[in-house]
Amino acid sequence: MPNKCGLMITIAVAGILLSACSGTRPTHIGIQPGGKLLPCPDTPNCVTSFAPVEDKIHYVKPFAADDAAWQRLPRILTDMPRMKIIKQDENYLKAEATTRIWRFVDDLEFLYRPENSLVHVRSASRIGRSDFGVNRKRIEQIRKQLDDQ
Repeated sequence: MPNKCGLMITIAVAGILLSACSGTRPTHIGIQPGGKLLPCPDTPNCVTSFAPVEDKIHYVKPFAADDAAWQRLPRILTDMPRMKIIKQDENYLKAEATTRIWRFVDDLEFLYRPENSLVHVRSASRIGRSDFGVNRKRIEQIRKQLDDQ
C-alpha cells in the first residue's frame, strides 16, 4: 500500500507542477499608449519588432503584409499545433502557443499597420528566463508561411 500512496502523491505533485507551467494570462499586454506593443523584458525569452534593430536578443523584423496577408494570418495560426487565438479585431490579434510536454505558454501578438503594409509582432514566454530561441523560430516560421502563400 505505501507504494501506491507514494505513486499517487508523485502523480498529484507532477500534475500540479505541470499545470503551473502555463502561468497566468497577462492582462498588461496589448496595444500600448503610442500604438506599440509592450517592450520585451530583459530576459532573452521574448522577441518584438518594436525593439531597436541593434538589440540582437529581442529584435525581429515586422512582417511585410497587405490586407490579404493579414486575412491569412489567423488561418496560419490555427493550423499550427497547440496554437489558440485569444483575441482578434480589425488590426490586432493575440494568440497563445502551448508547448507539448511541459505545457509552457507563450503569448503572441500581431499589430497590423495597413498604412505601412506591416504587421508588427511580439512573442514572449510567460515564465522562465530562456526559451532556447523558440519564440524567434516560431515568428520566423509564421513569416515563411505568410510569404509562401
